[in-house]
Amino acid sequence: MDESTGSGGDEEVIKLEGLSTDQIKELHSKAEKHEFQAEVNRMMKLIINSLYRNKEIFLRELISNAADALDKIRLISLTDPSALQSNDDLSIRIKADRENRLLHITDSGIGMTKQELMNNLGTIARSGTAEFLSKLMDTSTSADVQQKEPKEDGAVEEEKEEKKTKEVEKTVWDWDRVNNVKPIWMRKPSQVEAEEYDEFYKSITKDTEKPLTHVHFTAEGEVTFRSILYVPKSSPSDMFQNYGKFVENIKLYVRRVFITDDFADMLPKYLSFIRGIVDSDDLPLNVSRENLQQHKLLKVIRKKLVRKVLDMLKKLEGTLFDDFWKEFSTNIKLGIMEDPSNRIRLAKLLRFASSNDKEKLTSLTDYVERMKEKQDKIYYMAGTSRKEVESSPFVERLIAKGYEVLFLTEAVDEYCLQSMPEFDGKKFQNVAKEGLTIDASEKAKEAYSALEKEYQPLVSWLTATGLKDLIEKAVVSQRLVKSPSALVAASYGWSGNMERIMK
Repeated sequence: MDESTGSGGDEEVIKLEGLSTDQIKELHSKAEKHEFQAEVNRMMKLIINSLYRNKEIFLRELISNAADALDKIRLISLTDPSALQSNDDLSIRIKADRENRLLHITDSGIGMTKQELMNNLGTIARSGTAEFLSKLMDTSTSADVQQKEPKEDGAVEEEKEEKKTKEVEKTVWDWDRVNNVKPIWMRKPSQVEAEEYDEFYKSITKDTEKPLTHVHFTAEGEVTFRSILYVPKSSPSDMFQNYGKFVENIKLYVRRVFITDDFADMLPKYLSFIRGIVDSDDLPLNVSRENLQQHKLLKVIRKKLVRKVLDMLKKLEGTLFDDFWKEFSTNIKLGIMEDPSNRIRLAKLLRFASSNDKEKLTSLTDYVERMKEKQDKIYYMAGTSRKEVESSPFVERLIAKGYEVLFLTEAVDEYCLQSMPEFDGKKFQNVAKEGLTIDASEKAKEAYSALEKEYQPLVSWLTATGLKDLIEKAVVSQRLVKSPSALVAASYGWSGNMERIMK
C-alpha cells in the first residue's frame, strides 16, 4: 500500500520500502546546510566532567603544559644555543597562596605571543605542542620564538637614595624541591650505575634496604613503555593479611608525568610485592583513572610486566634465589593456582624439600632429570614437617627402591601441586592416595598376584566385617615395607594432610 506525502493527489508518492532515485536527487537539491550551534561553556563542562572525574587532574595538566614549554626551549637550544643564555635554569615552580586561595604555576620555558595565546587557549582540541613540533620538523619553515625574560623571585623595594648609602630590602622564597626522583628509566641500562638503581628504589619505596634485584627495560610493539621493576629484599610483615587488597607499589607515568599509583590490577595479586615504575607515551594523559584502568593498552602492559618479572626471577641463582625463595615462595605457589597462563613459567621456580638431599631444596626440573628409568610420575608426600613425612609408611618402599619423593611441608604446597596437571609431561602422584604403582614388571605383577590370593580371606573379612562401616575397601599393599598397614585416601578424596588443614 502507498501513502501520499501531502493532500494533493498529483504529488509523487513515497514508497514504504524507500525513496526513489528522483526523490533523493530532489532532496539533495533542496537541502540547506547549517552549522551546529553550541553553548561552549556548557559543552566544556560536559567534556570536563566526563574526562576529568578527579579534580586534581587540572594540576597535572598545567604541570604537563609547563613541561612542554621546557621541552620546547630545550629543543630550540640544540640549534640556537643563545636561546638559553638569559636563563639556563629550566624549572617549574608552584606557589600556594593560602590567603587568596590561589596556585601560581610558573615555568622558565618558551613563552607564547598574544596571537598564540588566542589560538591555543581559545580553540578546543588544539595542540600548540603538536604544531610546534610540526614546524620544527619542517626545515622550510622559520619560527620566531619569544621568550619572557625571567625575573628574580621576590620583591625588591628601594628606599630614597641618600648621599653615601643605599638600602635594599629583598624577600627571598625558600623553595622545596618536589621532584627529587630523577627519571633514570629514560636512560639506557648501561648508562645507569648500580648505586643509582639502589637510590632510586629507596626514593620511590621509602625502604631502607637495598633491593634484592631489578630489571630495567623498554618494551615495544602494540604499546611502547619504559619500566624499572624491583624485588625487595624482605617481604612486608602484613603481606598476606592484605593479600588481594590495593597496594601502591607500581607508579604509572605518562610522558614523564606521574599519573597514579592507585591501580589494583597493574600486576596480579601474587606479584604484589614487586615495586617500580612504568612510563608510556602511548597512554592518554588526560583520561580519568577509572577509564585508564579499563584501557586496552594497560592490559597489554600488565601482560608484558608479568613476563619481565618472571624472566627476572628465573635468572636469580645461588644465594640470591635462596633469599628470594625464603621471602616470597608462597607468592609463587599462589601464582600457580591463580595464573594458568603463566603456570609453566612459575612451575620452574618452585622448590621443595626432597628425599634426595637433607639440606638443599630441589626444583621440579632437577627432579625430572634424576627420575629412574620407566618412572612416569613425580612422587610427593605432604605433612607438617620433614620429619613427619620422612617417617611416613607411605614412602617406605619408594625410598627403599631408590625413588625420590618430594616433601611438602607448607600448608599451600598440596594445593599448589593439585592445581598443576603435570610438569614436563610427568603427572604428580600423592603417595598417600590410591593408584600408586611402584614396579610394573611382569615378575613383580606375578609376585603381587600371588600375595593377593594368599591374603584374599583377610582382605574379604576386613571389607565385609572387620572394618565394614569405616573403609571403602581393603587391598594388599605395594608401598609398605615395615608397617603392617596404612590408611590410604581415594584418588579424588582428601589426603590426611588436607583434612588436617581444613579442620
